[in-house]
Amino acid sequence: MMATKIASAFVKQNPQDERSLKEVWTNIQPDSCPTHYNFHLHTVFSDGQLQPQEVIEQVVAIGLQGLAITDHHTVDGFRIAQQYLAEMDSSAKIPQLWTGVEITSLLLTVDVHILGYAFDPSCPALLPYLSGSAPKGKAAQADRVIDAIHQAGGLAVLAHPERYRRSANKLVPAAVKLGIDGVETYYAYRHVDPWLPSCKQTQQVKQLSDRYGLFNTCGTDTHGKDLLLRR
Repeated sequence: MMATKIASAFVKQNPQDERSLKEVWTNIQPDSCPTHYNFHLHTVFSDGQLQPQEVIEQVVAIGLQGLAITDHHTVDGFRIAQQYLAEMDSSAKIPQLWTGVEITSLLLTVDVHILGYAFDPSCPALLPYLSGSAPKGKAAQADRVIDAIHQAGGLAVLAHPERYRRSANKLVPAAVKLGIDGVETYYAYRHVDPWLPSCKQTQQVKQLSDRYGLFNTCGTDTHGKDLLLRR
């Protein structure tokens, strides 16, 4: 009976629930990640070391309220994680799982990463970006990536804005002109244990998000075996 109740509760979840995601992001704080939410992590389906099932097991053990698997150019890991959650035979609290992806894009002539959330993965406009390979040519332009995410009903976020060959002061305004919805404000730019957002960069990005009215997100950008660390 318990397993049936849990499965039913999960079925009611909507991985494309943009409204609930916006509500979460509106209240994101520096300590929201990694023990309450995590909106940036990877599995073996791109460049991570965890199976999707292992991600969910850690998420439940940590007690996360919500997450998004953001593999590069694929949602295969998300689909397996979603099925694993649906089949869980446990009394553990089931976290909210939103669709997610990380797409390599070109902004102001430099490579950046744009995160997509709460989108419909079957949307034709987005399918070319979910093929497992980075887009090339005109398809890699940030305006096209952001537009494809929006056409799929999702939200677009500029990942770790202070990691690129151009500063966030240049990139964020350019992304705003293209319709970006948010920035990854709380991010550990160094490999620290425990995971903590980098103070200087966080302050700089938060000032930009406030100036342009953007959502703030957080994520560990985990590629290794521990969701509480970046690697």
